[in-house]
Amino acid sequence: MTPTVAVLTLFLVACAALIALVFVKPSVMLGGKKISIFWLAPLVGAVSLMIGGYLTPSEIVAGLTAAGDVNPLKILILFFSMTMMSVYLDEIGFFRLLAHKVLARARGSQITLFFLLYALVSVLTVFTSNDIIVLTFTPFICHFAKSARIDPLPYLVTEFVAANTWSMALIIGNPTNIYLMSGTGVSFPAYTARMILATAMAGLTSLAVLYLLFRKKLKDPLNPEESPAPRVDLPTEVVGLSHLGGCILLLSVSSFINLPMWLITCLFFVSLIVFTMAISFFRRRGIFLIARCVIRAPWDLVPFVISMFILVLALDKYGITAALGGFLSKPVTVGGTVVSFGVSSFFAANVVNNIPMSVLYSSVIGGMEAGAVTTAALYATVIGSNLGAFFTPTGALAGIMWTGQLHDHGVSFSFTRFVRYGVTVAVPALIAALLGLRLCC
Repeated sequence: MTPTVAVLTLFLVACAALIALVFVKPSVMLGGKKISIFWLAPLVGAVSLMIGGYLTPSEIVAGLTAAGDVNPLKILILFFSMTMMSVYLDEIGFFRLLAHKVLARARGSQITLFFLLYALVSVLTVFTSNDIIVLTFTPFICHFAKSARIDPLPYLVTEFVAANTWSMALIIGNPTNIYLMSGTGVSFPAYTARMILATAMAGLTSLAVLYLLFRKKLKDPLNPEESPAPRVDLPTEVVGLSHLGGCILLLSVSSFINLPMWLITCLFFVSLIVFTMAISFFRRRGIFLIARCVIRAPWDLVPFVISMFILVLALDKYGITAALGGFLSKPVTVGGTVVSFGVSSFFAANVVNNIPMSVLYSSVIGGMEAGAVTTAALYATVIGSNLGAFFTPTGALAGIMWTGQLHDHGVSFSFTRFVRYGVTVAVPALIAALLGLRLCC
């Protein structure tokens, strides 16, 4: 077996094992706590590459510590810093307060609640992260639907679709956006200007399809139990919102002040820690808020992303990514590239998950000559990595975590049911998004 065949085989086996773990047992209970284990598949694959001598430790270290922005360590710092700031707002009850206010405005109408929830999730996702919004709003929707004696499914599906559609609008909306755009030299405003039409077209399309799917169920009356508004500590709320807002503002001008995005987000998170500790000190309270944020962070992403990066390093070393890039870039027109990369990344995300797919496609696109076609390939892949999340549960980590949450709350939502709704919503949204991108390329 040649080294190229061996590396490709190890990569495919690792991806197949990843899918199997997601289906069979993505997590285990250890000491009464649920521990994710899906990342073991790519980790074993990466270790196998080193044991087989296909990658040397020095090659791996050089890849992980590369000076450029396409560096998994810098990307993880960026992602975790933004995630921590979002979790901070969730921990102090800010998102629950917003949800409570939305319910109060529904005035007994499920249709009104449906549109208000879609709008709230969409706006919050744009400025925070799709994963955080999904994890935050799912328990709330389940509890609310139970108390109001209504079917939670329309709201759960709407929340999930909205979070994974509007996450395309800003670079920070999804870890895959961050990875794909790192090292491209594209500024924060330039990215948004290119993606806003595609995001809006996909968002409006998905909203229309969702309403048509659930319009009959939404006609039932809404009678929620009266409950007091969640209390939010004002000083920590001000600190949390000012840091998240300031971080997003500085990210939008990062290309003009020549500061890398990972450093900006890291500095803002460190500042958030300092301010929170100061508040805790002067108010004689324990410093548990930051600790809870750290505990809630998705630490399983660290071995997952680094292992997938090592696997792609091997594919790149043995010319496999170059061959894939040559195949996908055969349509030399911008329109053809939008379709080939958008559609292939959409389906590839559901075969190997959207983060591994983004790692692989980032390497593929990095080997292409700069130009309009490469730009089209990059943004089309961003679309595929986001919208692929609600095609099947394996399309994104958000889907894996979301279906787990539904099971914990006693909501029946099988794989086939997920796919049935996914096909109905994701395909029209993908077509609309790629059309919007083509209009901007």
